[in-house]
Amino acid sequence: MGLLKSLLAALSASTLISASTSRTGTGDDIQKPIELGNYACEHPPYKVLMVSKSPLVIYIKDFLTPPERAHLLNLTDKTFTRSGVTSGNSKSHLSVRTSQSTTAPRDAVVRCIESRALAFQGYDTPETHLEPLQLVKYGPSERYHFHTDWFTSSSHTQGLGGNRVSSFFAYVHVANDTMGGGTNFPRLDAPANDKWCQEGIVDCDEEWENGVTFRPVEGNAIYWENLLLDGRGDERTLHAGLPVLSGGKVGMNIWTRQEPLPEGIRGDDL
Repeated sequence: MGLLKSLLAALSASTLISASTSRTGTGDDIQKPIELGNYACEHPPYKVLMVSKSPLVIYIKDFLTPPERAHLLNLTDKTFTRSGVTSGNSKSHLSVRTSQSTTAPRDAVVRCIESRALAFQGYDTPETHLEPLQLVKYGPSERYHFHTDWFTSSSHTQGLGGNRVSSFFAYVHVANDTMGGGTNFPRLDAPANDKWCQEGIVDCDEEWENGVTFRPVEGNAIYWENLLLDGRGDERTLHAGLPVLSGGKVGMNIWTRQEPLPEGIRGDDL
């Protein structure tokens, strides 16, 4: 996926869908359930902020609406299990990743979020390239050590849709008393403008001195491209979920593969 294509896609998606809905941010909205019988997929007027052009990293404000976030939490309630880490040819439960995770069933709301992620990338990526949406839950002291989303072993790419072209990490829920738990990219150049700090996007007080640490903010998301133009993994996309010091957060991964995933992996529509 080329840089120019992604930039144009991001800007056009933000512009085209901005008039489709209005956004309210009251506490009542967060608790209000989505009634699927009357549900129609509408996209919020999210805001796109360029963080880095190379590698391509984009910060997205208001990517998920309050009702969508509440729905995701209700949909996956009591389904979380200890997160695994892919290593070699097996999935191991290692100390480098101490969160819990689950897969979101593909109901109408989840499919709407999928369509938003696809449109952000320029409309040319078929939904068959998307992995199932994964939610991850972090409590106090839990973290995910430095890693990349792209794979180095062909056992995780051949016949499985190829490598991961792009990633979204969206914040579904952040407890009011949460401290820590930022998403750190140690090989990114830190933005120079103070607005990144003033608007609470970048944690400028974080003790991790290298790179950029994004604060966990409900509804917002980070998008980045994992591969270089020649298809190799981009080492600069190394990142980590820093330890949660207090409170907790629930995030969501949306991964796009180079090719269609095998039939059955994405799951049936609900």
